[in-house]
Amino acid sequence: MKKLLFLLFAAPMLFTSCEEPYTPPTTEEDQQYVVEGYVEYGEGSLPTYVMLTKSLPYITTIGPDQLANLFVKDANVTVYDGTKEVKLTQLCLNQLPEELRAAALAILGLEADSTTLNICLYVDVLNQIEKKEGGKYDLTVDISGYKLNASTTIPRHVPLFDARFEEPPGEPSDTLAALWFKIKDPTGPDYYRYLTTGDEDDRFIAPFQSTIDDAFFESKQFDFPLNKAERRGGGADDADDFGLFVRGDSVSVKWMCMDKAHFDFWRTRDFAANSGGPFSSYTRIKTNIEGGLGIWGGYSVSYYRLFCPPK
Repeated sequence: MKKLLFLLFAAPMLFTSCEEPYTPPTTEEDQQYVVEGYVEYGEGSLPTYVMLTKSLPYITTIGPDQLANLFVKDANVTVYDGTKEVKLTQLCLNQLPEELRAAALAILGLEADSTTLNICLYVDVLNQIEKKEGGKYDLTVDISGYKLNASTTIPRHVPLFDARFEEPPGEPSDTLAALWFKIKDPTGPDYYRYLTTGDEDDRFIAPFQSTIDDAFFESKQFDFPLNKAERRGGGADDADDFGLFVRGDSVSVKWMCMDKAHFDFWRTRDFAANSGGPFSSYTRIKTNIEGGLGIWGGYSVSYYRLFCPPK
C-alpha cells in the first residue's frame, strides 16, 4: 500500500503526457516578456515580488552577457488588491532581503556565491498589499508602453498534520526514513504544492514532481508521503535513496495551496522539466500572463520544521 502511495503523488505526471506538441520560436524577433511573480499569505510568507525577463530563442548560446541582458529593469509594476493599487519597488540583488535574494537565485538555479548578475526584482517593500484568503490580485506591468496583465487568487489554506518519519518501503534502513503527513481535504477542488530544504543549506527547493490536486482524495482524510527534494543535475547517489530523508537531519517543508491556473503552470512546468531527452517533444508550459509568458501566482502557505530522529 505504501509503495502505491509513493507512486500516487507522481500520478499527475501521467495525465500531462497528452499536452499538445508545440514548436517554440527560434529567432530573437520572436522573444516575449516573461513574468514570474507571487503573492503569499501565511506566517513566514515572502513579500510580494515580481521578476521580469525576456525569453530566449529555443536554440541559442547562453553566456554571462546574454543572461544579464535578459532582465528587464525600470518597468512600472503595480498590483491591485481589491481596494488599492500598489506600485512595486525595483530592488537589485545587493539590495534584496536575504529571503528574497535566495528565492531569486533559486528561480534561476544559481548558487549564492556563483553569480555577479545584477538581478532585479519588483517588491512590495512596505507590505502595503492586503493579503488574505479569498483575495484577488490584479497585476499590471508597463514596459515602455507595452503592457502585460494577469490575475490570481489566494485560496483557502488546507494544512497538514500528524507529521511522522517511518521505515521506507523495501529493505529496512538504519540511516533513511520516509516523511508522512495527514491531510483533511475539504469539499471542492483544491490544489497543492510543496518544497523542502536541501542537504547543503536551508534554501527551499522543489521535488521533481511538486504538485498534486485532490482528485484521488476529495473530501477525505488521507495519509501520504512527501518526498525529499533533490537538486536537478545531482540527485540521490542511489535510486533506493530517492525521496528519503537522512536520520539525524533537520527538515523543513513549505506547503502551499493555489488556484487552478497556478496549479496548471507548475504541473506543465514539472512535466517539461522531467521529460527531457533526445526523443522527447517540447511541452508548452501554461501561463496566465496576458501579453507574455510565465506566472503570476497566489499562495496560502504554512511551514513545518521537523527533526528526523535516529533509529
